[in-house]
Order: sequence, then C-alpha cells, then structure tokens
Amino acid sequence: MKKAKIAAAAVVSAALVLFIGQVGGIRDYVQEVRNQGKGVAVLDVLGPAPASDQLIEKIQMEADRRKQAPVDAKVDPVWKAIPGYNGLEVDIDATYLKAAASPDAPVQYIHKQISPRVSLDDLGNYPIYRGNPSKPMAAIMINVAWGNEYIVPMLDTLDREHVKATFFLDGSWLKKNSDLAKEIQKRGHEISNHAYSHPHMSQLSRERATQEISKTEALLKETLGVRNKWFAPPSGDYDQGTVEIAAGLGLKTILWTLDTVDWKKPEPLSIVRKIEADVEPGSLILMHPTRSSALALADMIKAVRSKGLVLGTVSQTLSPERIIEGAVE
Repeated sequence: MKKAKIAAAAVVSAALVLFIGQVGGIRDYVQEVRNQGKGVAVLDVLGPAPASDQLIEKIQMEADRRKQAPVDAKVDPVWKAIPGYNGLEVDIDATYLKAAASPDAPVQYIHKQISPRVSLDDLGNYPIYRGNPSKPMAAIMINVAWGNEYIVPMLDTLDREHVKATFFLDGSWLKKNSDLAKEIQKRGHEISNHAYSHPHMSQLSRERATQEISKTEALLKETLGVRNKWFAPPSGDYDQGTVEIAAGLGLKTILWTLDTVDWKKPEPLSIVRKIEADVEPGSLILMHPTRSSALALADMIKAVRSKGLVLGTVSQTLSPERIIEGAVE
C-alpha cells in the first residue's frame, strides 16, 4: 500500500508541474485542488490541509534562512572591474513537489541562482585583476611564449590533480608549436590570447597593437578552432588604449592577482609559501612554464585547496555562477 502511495505521488507531482504555473504557486494550487474537489488520489497524496500547510511553511522558513542576495559587478579603484556573483534562493515550488512525492524522506531543498542586476559586461572597458571575493574559486593562468620543456610536466601535474587552467599563448609561439598547443587543448584547458610577439603594448601604435592581438586571434581560430574571451598583455604592460583595442576585438583584458615571479627562478618552496599566504577567493595566479613553477605546481594546488578554494579556469572564476553542493536536510 505504501509503495502504491509513493508511486501515485510521483504521478501527481508530474501533473502538478504542468498546472502549477496557471495558478501562481504551489500554495495556491493546493488550495485550488481542495476547493474544486479534484479527486481522492490527489488529496491522498497531498494529505490533510494542515499537513500540507505545515510542509509549505517549513520550506518557506528554510528558504528565508538560506536566501543569499546577488552581488553586482563593480569598478573598484584598485582592482578595476570585479565581476558579479549570483544570488541563491530555494525554489519553493520544486522543493515542495519533490518532498510531496517522497513524504517519508528528508526534504531535499532545490536551489536556483539569481543573476545580479549589474554584470561585468555592463561596466564598460576596464581591465580585470581578480574574481568576485564572495566566490570561493581561484584560477591558474599560464602565459606561454617559451619554456617548452616544462609544459608537458605541468600538464601531467594538472591532470593528476584534476585541475583545468587557462593558457595564454603568444602567437609567434603558437605558429611554431601547434602540436604542443593542441596537446594543451586536448587535455581540456582553456586557451586565450597573449599577443603575437610579446611586445610592451602601451608603447605600440594603435595599428600595431591591433595587429598584435588580431593576428594571434586569427591563429587561435585557424589552428585550434578557439574563439576566446580574454587577452593577457605581455609583462602586464597596457594602457587604456590597449583595453579599448582588445574590447573592440571582443576580448576583455586580464591581469593577475598573484604573481609567482617564476621567471626569476625562485626556489619552488618560496612560490608555494607565497601562494599559501596570499591566495584568496577570486585570485588569478600568474605562472609560466618554468622549472620553478613545474616543481612547485602540485604543492601550490594543495595550498590553494587548503584555503577551501576550488581551482578553475579564468572563465569559470570570473563567471557569476555559484558553486553549489547538494543540500539535504
């Protein structure tokens, strides 16, 4: 008898999904069912009116407790453009339907994300140095113009640690090393634009600066089929003209929050200690394919995770999407 009742609940829940939008929510629909006397099967599943009201009230109270407001993207005087972060709230109707279909199970709360009113795209043309500090994620960005011998070892470490990074490729390097670039892509990493000849972008004419970015953009598409979102200026050198040119080509200018300064050949342990001390939610961590970074990478990943942060690509870190784990009462 109990199994039959649960099966009936599943059928009724499916029917409720179809009709719920017509009456403005689950509470209204429950009342509508009772007012019209729509059948013993439905009332049997929903139970007596007080029990249904208690369940709805319980879900509503928990929904109020769990609700988190979205955070708008903003322009910070130091960090420039900071992306927004989605809010979170309980989908009361969906949660009720699931709970009503399994009355003997704990309530499983179903969440939905709420977009901020102001997004990164609404801010205008500013460089980006970090993700939203409310999002517990960080990104590894690896700028590649040299250091071929360390790329595969770093890829192997990223594979073992189940981490995806963002590789910014110098166009002249890509032209000479397409097979290695394809290996990076094959491993599932994000690939973006690092200009063509590693120039100081702020010192170039507008025509030359445009060519540096557009030439690499064309190579990324032609060689790898990539249509990327980001431009990382070589050596972090840029001016507002650089940002405007990149924006005109559909790219946002990316800098970094933390620099390993691995090109100075520091001891790997010093890199790990620096990251462990300074990494925080939203950090973009700059690396290159160097011996120091190759040897530090595994422990660096552990250091980031020890802070309770998830490692993702630049796109994932700058996205307003939340990291949500299943929530069961």
